[in-house]
Amino acid sequence: MNRKLKKLLLNWKILLLIIFVLGSMATLYFRPLTYGIDIAGGVAIVAQTEHPVDSKTMELVVDSLQRRLNTLGLRDISVEAQGNQIVVVKVANVTMDEADSIRSVIENQGVFYMEFDGVIFGTGKDITYVGPYQIKPDNSWAVPFRISKEAAEKFAKLAKGKAGWPVDMFLDPPVNSLLIVPKSVYDVMNSTAFNAQAPQAPFLIERIHKALNISTITYTGQSADEIKRLAAGRQVVLVDVPQSLYENLRALNVTVKYVPRPKGADDRVLIKQVLGLYGPYSLGEGLANGEPQTDVQISGSAPDRVTAEREARTVYTVLKSGSLPVKLNVIGMQFISPKLGENFKTQALYAGIGALVAVLLIVYFHYRKWRIAIPIASTSLFEVIIILGIAALIRWNLDLPSIAGIIAAIGTGVDQQIVITDELLGGERVTRITRRGSSLRRIGRAFFIIFASAATTIAAMSFLLVYFVGTLKGFAVTTILGVLIGILITRPAYAEVAKYLLGEE
Repeated sequence: MNRKLKKLLLNWKILLLIIFVLGSMATLYFRPLTYGIDIAGGVAIVAQTEHPVDSKTMELVVDSLQRRLNTLGLRDISVEAQGNQIVVVKVANVTMDEADSIRSVIENQGVFYMEFDGVIFGTGKDITYVGPYQIKPDNSWAVPFRISKEAAEKFAKLAKGKAGWPVDMFLDPPVNSLLIVPKSVYDVMNSTAFNAQAPQAPFLIERIHKALNISTITYTGQSADEIKRLAAGRQVVLVDVPQSLYENLRALNVTVKYVPRPKGADDRVLIKQVLGLYGPYSLGEGLANGEPQTDVQISGSAPDRVTAEREARTVYTVLKSGSLPVKLNVIGMQFISPKLGENFKTQALYAGIGALVAVLLIVYFHYRKWRIAIPIASTSLFEVIIILGIAALIRWNLDLPSIAGIIAAIGTGVDQQIVITDELLGGERVTRITRRGSSLRRIGRAFFIIFASAATTIAAMSFLLVYFVGTLKGFAVTTILGVLIGILITRPAYAEVAKYLLGEE
């Protein structure tokens, strides 16, 4: 090994590059890359708040939603706010059934009420513990939980001597609203159908009016103007009535919600869906003795195990994480299968290899020297390895925009290496006496250009990073990472290699 080559290999800039490349390769071996939903497959859900909120409330929404989704046991969950009304949820590696569960969790605000004899004796804030949910062979399910001592004592006073009376639990009921329902639905609500084992107890229609200020009337062809007067500023909930009424009420600036009858659902099922009602549960003898009981449960049944699992998980998640500050409505949902994502990964790999090959050939045809083309292409490859190693280390989910940012970093890096090469080649006719000083000045000029270019790129990408989210964020992160690795590690190392190959001291 000649003296110059030994000196080059022991140069601290070259050693720094070698350390980062080897370290990145080791990281990738022991800690494989993680991918976003467009490569690994998953679901992207866009939700909108019922009304614009301030930045503090939006932060609470994002934090609460993140905690909720974490209880589902899913990985790679991303919850991001866009403006003052939009929330984007991305979850990688999920099935279509899991995606439906996520949608249910998002759309449930999670306002929970426990009611007895028309009195709210507890809310979600009174829940102190939520146990694991249970699925039984008959597809029934139960979620046990514990309520505060204060709520238990209040319930004990209300329930004393009323064994068999109905105990209602509501999740996101339409509080302070006017329900417009068909006559058959009204008749069921105004009967003993929801009275458990106590026909003498108040009917459901009375209990919800007293506890939640929900009034219920039969639809008999009333006009939108009549309903607006009856609502008196409250929300109107249209249940299985002509949908044209919904549009007419909206035209009158009435807050209105339309609930169609699910296919095959009877009146009882429809009522429970509209009210978010679980139960009614019959009050046992042991709870009617006036002694406070803190351990209770919410239960239900489903036609199949998958549905039972989804319902139980939704209730468990909402009870455990608490209510959202504002209700969210899903306005867009995109599911990408893992198989399609695998194709994207392969195509991205081909694109990266193609970019490196193109760099090698273009640089060769420009300089007609392999001793210049190969180091430039190799430096770009090392840069990609380091970017991927850091991404694996920080668990950054690579998506297609992130990979596009890496390819863009390759192009930026090649431009800067050509600047260095051209500056060195521009001094070939300099005399041997002045060559060393001239080389330092030319390298200095090259790095002045490189640093100026890097600063503008980082400034532009930082704007995307701060003011935008989603796909642009991934592109910005990898582009900034590539630029920083270039100016701090790979460009200085390439300059030393170029000086050696071009005969500069």
